[in-house]
Amino acid sequence: MGYDERLAERVRLALDEVRPGAIEKKMFGGLAFLHKGKMFCGIVKDELIVRIGLERYDESLRETHVRSMDFTGRPTKGYVFVEADGCRTDKEVRRWVKQGAEFVETLGSSTRRLQRKTRTR
Repeated sequence: MGYDERLAERVRLALDEVRPGAIEKKMFGGLAFLHKGKMFCGIVKDELIVRIGLERYDESLRETHVRSMDFTGRPTKGYVFVEADGCRTDKEVRRWVKQGAEFVETLGSSTRRLQRKTRTR
């Protein structure tokens, strides 16, 4: 499947401002970014995945270029795909990354150990 490396670089730049110390890990045939063991955003092909939680889920789906995350054909509530057109500017990327990072900050830490193929940002 792969992921858009240019978008990944833009996410990394946003992380430097929003969530230094995030973990980067290959997942879903793409790339995921985690904080305290919880994924808060990722990239599959040229789309950004954002974990926004249930409270912001319906509101986010009303935005242009946003749809529910549906790897298996069933939506995964609390996660959205942001199409490439919804990530045209660095400001848009930073906003989505920040939303995901803020949401996972409200969750407890994961007790599972991260796999060896991780990279600290």
